Amino acid sequence: MNIHSEISSSVDPVRLEKLAEVAVKVGLQLQRDQDLVMTAPLAALPLVRLITKHAYLTGAGLVTTFYSDEETTLARYAHAPDASFDKASGWLYEGMAKAYANGAARLAIAGDNPLLLASQDPAKVARANKANSMAYKPALEKISNFDINWNIVSYPNPSWAKIVFPGVPEEEAVRRLAEAIFAASRVDVADPITAWAEHNANLKKRSGWLNGERFSALHFTGPGTDLTVGLADGHEWHGGASVARNGVTCNPNIPTEEVFTTPHALKVEGHVSSTKPLSHQGTLIDNIQVRFEGGRIVEAKASRGEEVLNKVLDTDEGARRLGEVALVPHSSPISASGILFYNTLFDENASCHIALGQCYSKCFLDGATLSQEQIAAQGGNSSLIHIDWMIGSDKIDIDGIKADGARVPVMRKGEWA
Repeated sequence: MNIHSEISSSVDPVRLEKLAEVAVKVGLQLQRDQDLVMTAPLAALPLVRLITKHAYLTGAGLVTTFYSDEETTLARYAHAPDASFDKASGWLYEGMAKAYANGAARLAIAGDNPLLLASQDPAKVARANKANSMAYKPALEKISNFDINWNIVSYPNPSWAKIVFPGVPEEEAVRRLAEAIFAASRVDVADPITAWAEHNANLKKRSGWLNGERFSALHFTGPGTDLTVGLADGHEWHGGASVARNGVTCNPNIPTEEVFTTPHALKVEGHVSSTKPLSHQGTLIDNIQVRFEGGRIVEAKASRGEEVLNKVLDTDEGARRLGEVALVPHSSPISASGILFYNTLFDENASCHIALGQCYSKCFLDGATLSQEQIAAQGGNSSLIHIDWMIGSDKIDIDGIKADGARVPVMRKGEWA
């Protein structure tokens, strides 16, 4: 069978193949005999097949893929009994956690319709999300603790493309989204592997400077924002390629433009406004405004999706605290494209952002050796969720604050100072 036979005519098959190769060789750096667990929307089948091919060419042990489907997801909301929304497939996530514990790598293909559940009952959406978060925790911990090499890439699903490029024919929308994905993922060049090596070196230079400065806090100021983010004790900045606890160097996010670290869960003060909409589990949350006291969100508003936002914040105690702060210049290629992707993987790489919920243990000095109790003692947050949302723009200034109160310009008008 021709592996390209079902690729949309709007999607360049050569670049799609390059994306598959980059996912395996740069994103995962999949090892010989290593198993791979993949999740994907049904619409991404052409990319799944190419990734599977390149995984086996690299020497993968076994590739196992789990598919999601938008129509069957909507069928649940249309026809399932009420009790269904407090259930999740815990057995599946326990199996995934077991696979990761046995050394499997993890790859997710993103591309679902970001507004799939926009017209569904927000209470049911929130209940289903909470049940899923609780069930997913054993597997998520293996990922957030960076026990394994993992990666996320995207596919131009037609339902997503029509939201990003409304008012144009579907084929044209898919073509434009595919081109944007390929450009952001650095596979629109002759040698993507080399391009990624150079990009990773630049991100490492940025994180190295921040690690050398040893700031105790970052101060964000701009329209609707006056926020001081204390940084965790012994925090460490990362960006681009990172070494997982299994010793494999991987690029978890493709694309990526960020350098990021762990905030102190108890030391965030002030107010902040989102600068881009957040697409969360099929719901759009826009114009978020929150106020922090003692590290905790005590007030939250949104012009759209506010009910879902507040239910997310009530997931658990850690959901109202920060688990990540990330710096991205406003001139990043994704920002410069002018495209709002309605997809966190892309939109977070167009803007500085913060994440509610679970921290990454790797963002500590000697993080691989720290226990959960030590991470908590140093200010690391724990939660069932990890949700990034965008707070950066060309109007945001950031200062680094040293332990003695000295201030160092980090960003001015969204660019590195």
